[in-house]
Amino acid sequence: MDQEQRFGQRFRRLSEVLARDNDALELRADPAALAPERLLVFEVRGSIASFAKAVARLSGLELIDEEELPSDEDKAPVAYLLVPDMRALRQIESLWRHWIAGRELPTGHTPWRDVFACLRDLRPWGPNDRVHPSDVTLLEEEILGKADDEQILLEVEVVFRPSAEAATTNETNVVRAITAYGGVVVSRARLDDIAYHAILARLPVAAIRPIIERSPASLAGIEQIMYIRPQSVATEIDVVDTVGLAPIAPLPAIVNDPILAVLDGVPVAGHPLLRQHVSVEDLFGLESNALVAERVHGSAMTSLIVHGDRNRPEPSLPRQIHCIPVLGAADCFPADRLIVDLIYQAVIRMRDTQNPSAPHVIIVNISLGNARRQFHGQVSPWARLLDRLAYRFGILFLVSAGNVTTEFPVPAFATALDFENAPDADRASGIIRALADVQADRRLLSPAETINGLTIGARNLDSVPVADRAFARTNINPLQALDTANPSSALGPGFANAVKPDILMPGSREHLRVVRSGELIVVAPAKASRGAGLKVAAPPRLPGLEGTEGYTNGTSAAAALASRTAHRIHDALEAEYGQEFLQLSNAQRATLLKALLVHPARWPEETGALIKRLLGPLGKGQASRQKDNIRRFIGYGVLDPDDAVACAADRATFWAVGSLSNEQCADISVPIPSVLGGRTQPHFISATLAWLTPVLPGRKAYRAVRMRILDPVDIVSLGVAAHGNQPDGNQTNRGTVYTRCWSGESAAVVTPAMTLPLRVQREPDAGGIEDKAVPFGLAVTVAMPGQVQLYEEVRARVRPQAVRP
Repeated sequence: MDQEQRFGQRFRRLSEVLARDNDALELRADPAALAPERLLVFEVRGSIASFAKAVARLSGLELIDEEELPSDEDKAPVAYLLVPDMRALRQIESLWRHWIAGRELPTGHTPWRDVFACLRDLRPWGPNDRVHPSDVTLLEEEILGKADDEQILLEVEVVFRPSAEAATTNETNVVRAITAYGGVVVSRARLDDIAYHAILARLPVAAIRPIIERSPASLAGIEQIMYIRPQSVATEIDVVDTVGLAPIAPLPAIVNDPILAVLDGVPVAGHPLLRQHVSVEDLFGLESNALVAERVHGSAMTSLIVHGDRNRPEPSLPRQIHCIPVLGAADCFPADRLIVDLIYQAVIRMRDTQNPSAPHVIIVNISLGNARRQFHGQVSPWARLLDRLAYRFGILFLVSAGNVTTEFPVPAFATALDFENAPDADRASGIIRALADVQADRRLLSPAETINGLTIGARNLDSVPVADRAFARTNINPLQALDTANPSSALGPGFANAVKPDILMPGSREHLRVVRSGELIVVAPAKASRGAGLKVAAPPRLPGLEGTEGYTNGTSAAAALASRTAHRIHDALEAEYGQEFLQLSNAQRATLLKALLVHPARWPEETGALIKRLLGPLGKGQASRQKDNIRRFIGYGVLDPDDAVACAADRATFWAVGSLSNEQCADISVPIPSVLGGRTQPHFISATLAWLTPVLPGRKAYRAVRMRILDPVDIVSLGVAAHGNQPDGNQTNRGTVYTRCWSGESAAVVTPAMTLPLRVQREPDAGGIEDKAVPFGLAVTVAMPGQVQLYEEVRARVRPQAVRP
């Protein structure tokens, strides 16, 4: 009866305020672009699975794709019921009355019994939903010690209305409320493509206190407001231990036709490492306010993209890269603009004006994130923007996963001395267990949950010379012999439990410092150093100097190296196939680069085995959950940039591009070299499919298009089976990359001119989009280590061509 007292009266009241038009009743995971006055908010205590199953069984109700519902690991799963008519609501009320009266529920509806019993809260959309608990904490920190009349920047998302007239009315009401509470509007943006309407405003501390309390009498009570958040804060990087500039190799001719753009801080454009390689378009007038000494982030990222880690000299890229600064003074987001608007305007300027500034850009580096917004199930406006722009223009966005540099406890060690003296294996085990214990607080930072982009985590690797390792001696390398993500690299999964991060790229051997000890130690990631860092261009130490070099680390650096690798893949394809490759559409080349970048990634066997042993769960039938834990740390795996580009005589990688409409498929014939036949030695076949999906907030399924590679029927005859050290088919089928690897040592049965048929299939769409053909790229590798004639045999049989359904 306690549940009747808590919810019964509220449930009856909702029938009066939530009855609307005659659409189907729908359960949603994300309220974006929905009318909040029609939303019932269900907070579930524990698992949401029973609730979802019950809704699916009720006649007349429509269930969102279950893969997009919150996962059981969320501390307080939330679902939103879009309630358009009285009849649908009465169905729920009828079940409710049966349950509270102690009567049996109708046949097929008994799961509702368990759902009602485990509800944490049930309410119409209101102040508690407009201000997220994590934002409450941030606002409390923001106003701490400040006077009532001090001004604080807030991002106020307005309820999106497609009608321009309704949107103007909403904005007018919100602006009027902001003014009434003593605030002023700083900037505003409305982007129809992603159903985004927001205002950047300054409010006095006195008006923010009731927002924190989520009082209906505060701004949080205004019906036209969707969310209230503190202003976005850019993730930071450190560039330390600056040294004099090392010699620079003579430069070949550089092509002034960029295919890669960097949206970052203002670089030191006159730096000897950058001046010939970077074109800066100061679209937002940020350069004049950025002191040269503060131009750290943009200089470091452009340096890594152009030259790679300067600890291991490599040839520079043959084309200029295009840089549009979106960070201003002190490498911060501008205080007078919304970052979502800046990114949108930058991409539009490059690709969608009468005189685009970089019309051939298909790779965009985003080594940035919102340090104040971790991913908790709902796709942020920034990620929605990248997804939409990727599909609209055929762009591959490479995004850093984010660095979580807060301290964390390590129960395996009581003192710093215990930690330092532990064997490498024990130290690594202790750190992996500790990170798993706090994984809920170390999630991806917006916009790393992007569906169409690739998210890059930081691999615990660098190229620091052995002689320089001593410069990191004051801190401890916790993962000395383990090939995995840095301790600070944000953990997955992504939206709809997709594999995130997608890949790990070198982000330096990150050390830890012990900040407290006692019954256990508490550690925090140490800064980069000459002994543990990637070497990059840095601002000059003194006025009049041209520039120096320093050391950095983390996921921003890893994303920059991923962008560089994508460019190198493009260069290799251009060199091999010339106009045949360049004449492909932007979207086809972008999806192909996406596939080829993920394709060589692999789980290090030792890392996978350790995570499986430490985190389990153990027992029969737990393989999928074990792999969930592995991919949370390392995604599809670690990537060697050289391996992604280089050719090898004992393997052959071929590619295909095409496009598919709804429920179409494309058959691709993979040539099988005769050298595979009859040999009982290790060999493998791997395939990676990538595509760009249209997205539209407010539809039933955010990821509108799904594709997959069907398992070849006769692949067993080639002496291979699905490799166990990879995400399983269900896990890899939740984003816009689908990859499989088959391996074995048994002798393959190979006939002359044999081919393996691979079928790429577009699954039935979730509805709500036009049936447009969606581009895809496919990479397939056949390899048998040691058989050096394999590549030439395959090459003689294959030339590239677009695939048609």
